[in-house]
Amino acid sequence: MRAAAAGFGVAFGFLLSWAQATDPDRIRAMLLLEDPYLYLMLGSAVVVASVGVRLLRRRRARALVTGERLTWDTVRPARRHVVGSVVFGTGWAIADACPGPIAAQVGQGFPWSVFTLVGVGLGVWLALRRPFTRAVLPGPAWGTAGQDDGRGSAAERGATVAGDG
Repeated sequence: MRAAAAGFGVAFGFLLSWAQATDPDRIRAMLLLEDPYLYLMLGSAVVVASVGVRLLRRRRARALVTGERLTWDTVRPARRHVVGSVVFGTGWAIADACPGPIAAQVGQGFPWSVFTLVGVGLGVWLALRRPFTRAVLPGPAWGTAGQDDGRGSAAERGATVAGDG
């Protein structure tokens, strides 16, 4: 399974490079609204993925690794989503890259991409230092519904409000 994952990663990196999504000048032109190329590429990827996932759900397909049925929960955007989007967009604007292209840039041997990768690592490290709460990590979407999350029952945690546990 790891070889398959590595193969998909290499193929994805190749496609990012081939599509010029690793080129800082192309990314900058997109962010400055001077060139619609990457927006059109991203938009077409979203459309293809949306149609593909809906078709897989309709066929009751299962995940290759876990064997679980393909599902997702729709949640209302919260403050953390807005803050995360702003942080992500700011990093993207400063570095002229998001995480996928950064990995491809490192793979292509661009020396400056290592600094961006270190910045991403630092951001992940800072985010992981934040105490996890139910608002940060949704329960059933990350595991099986009703699975013990190790926090004890709602009564044991002193939860009194409906939905608190």
